[in-house]
Amino acid sequence: MKKYYSDVIQFRGTHYDFGYYQGELLKGSPILKNRERQWKPRKHRHFIINPEEFISVMKSILPKILEEIEGLSDALDMDKEEAIRQFGGYYMEYTTSGCSIFMDSDYMVRNYDSHPRGYEGRYLFYQPTDGGYAVIGPSMQITGRIDGMNEKGLVLGYNFTHSKKSNDGFICNMIGRLVLENCANVDEAIALLKEIPHRHSFSYPILDAGGRSYVVEASPRKVVVRESNVCTNHFHILNEENQYRQEETREREERILTQQQSALNPYESYKVMSSPTHGVFSNKYDASAGTIHTSVYFPKDLKAWFVMRPDREPVIFDFGKWLAGEDVFVKQIKGELEFDRPFVNMENISQKVGE
Repeated sequence: MKKYYSDVIQFRGTHYDFGYYQGELLKGSPILKNRERQWKPRKHRHFIINPEEFISVMKSILPKILEEIEGLSDALDMDKEEAIRQFGGYYMEYTTSGCSIFMDSDYMVRNYDSHPRGYEGRYLFYQPTDGGYAVIGPSMQITGRIDGMNEKGLVLGYNFTHSKKSNDGFICNMIGRLVLENCANVDEAIALLKEIPHRHSFSYPILDAGGRSYVVEASPRKVVVRESNVCTNHFHILNEENQYRQEETREREERILTQQQSALNPYESYKVMSSPTHGVFSNKYDASAGTIHTSVYFPKDLKAWFVMRPDREPVIFDFGKWLAGEDVFVKQIKGELEFDRPFVNMENISQKVGE
């Protein structure tokens, strides 16, 4: 077992100031240097962008993100086009991942399954003062969110289906940020997910404070909605978009459905997902399908649980109190995983890790 950690970052203020603040933090972190090493072999194929097109699309959805990227650019003394490439969440490729989600009317519990080498180790609280909803959750590519909950109690996660037949559009983590900062409930989230251009095929499970849960199946070609409380890595409606092999994802979905029936409370539901004895938690890190974190969100109470280790008690955050001005005292969330290489926030990574 290797020790890991996520830094807890809190900020209240404008998007530009938030971007600048994050840029200052990144100066003292190995994240950007390590990520550049990992991306370099693929950069000429997957990182071509059209800045004007990105700016035009973002202006119509959440223009304040442009100011956050500007703040990052200024703090890091980074060229504007490079900042958009690094932090815009548009066009870039997304590696294969797993992920499992279960939703009750009162909570969502999610296993984020991927490869640890791309995990940033940043858990954010951000309350904008220049428009948009406050959001809690782990980040990806700095500006995006892996999963999260906003101040209205809207909760969102996403599950990979495939990256074949991709098109111009946003990738999953930026889509998560756009929805959470823009939308108050599942109806608004569905409308925005139908409007956003999608780079790849993902499912977006959503839950709101009214207890309504849906799974939005989104590809670059079509977006559909189904009422459901469980999601793994295959579509139910857009069958033509599924990967060829679906045995594992369908078996995992069935295990979740069966075992959650006997879960009598949120903690038991959390244990179904986070304890390896139930067959949902995964150690397949080299296959980009190992469980890195388990998140639980409570939209009615505005509380969140987070853990990075199997069979461990979660860290509990009271987002409602934080929104009222009470800072959290946790500086780092520590965990352990059965893997021998670090997150990108932890230390310098050798070149061969990204090859």
